Amino acid sequence: MIRNEEVYKIGRLGKPHGVKGEISFNFNDDVFDRVDADYLVLDIDGIMVPFFMEEYRFKGEETALITFEGITTQEKAQELTGTDVYFPYKLADADEENLSWAQIVGFSLVDINTGKKVGTIKSVDDSTINILFEIETPDGKDSLIPASDDLIQGVDVEKREIEYDLPEGLMDLD
Repeated sequence: MIRNEEVYKIGRLGKPHGVKGEISFNFNDDVFDRVDADYLVLDIDGIMVPFFMEEYRFKGEETALITFEGITTQEKAQELTGTDVYFPYKLADADEENLSWAQIVGFSLVDINTGKKVGTIKSVDDSTINILFEIETPDGKDSLIPASDDLIQGVDVEKREIEYDLPEGLMDLD
């Protein structure tokens, strides 16, 4: 059984493409292509299920058309529309030096000055030149903080933690 902590989200399935089971896949990490993976993990009613890929082809920089084994009709592909797609950490090509933004979602941010947990990374906004972590603080509030290389002091993939040099007063801003 695949557990949630063993995978990270890389995208979502869109609409069927054609009538032979091909479906669009909107991704934010092309790790499945870089490591020549055999399968992707889909969240089917809260259960992480491996789906083996027959083939895929890129339609753009963030979209691929994909065919899964056993999905051979438009109707079967339609059932997967809107399904979140995950990738196993153990198959990823990253290490502490080469993590993708998608891989660190769910990591804890720990202030190196106090040793306390600042929050858990919910998402990464890389739509502008100033990349931001959206974090959920221990008291349940959402906050945006800069994802600057100057502030990130270390990454522990095993502990799923990022050591962060939190500027004084940053968490007081709202």
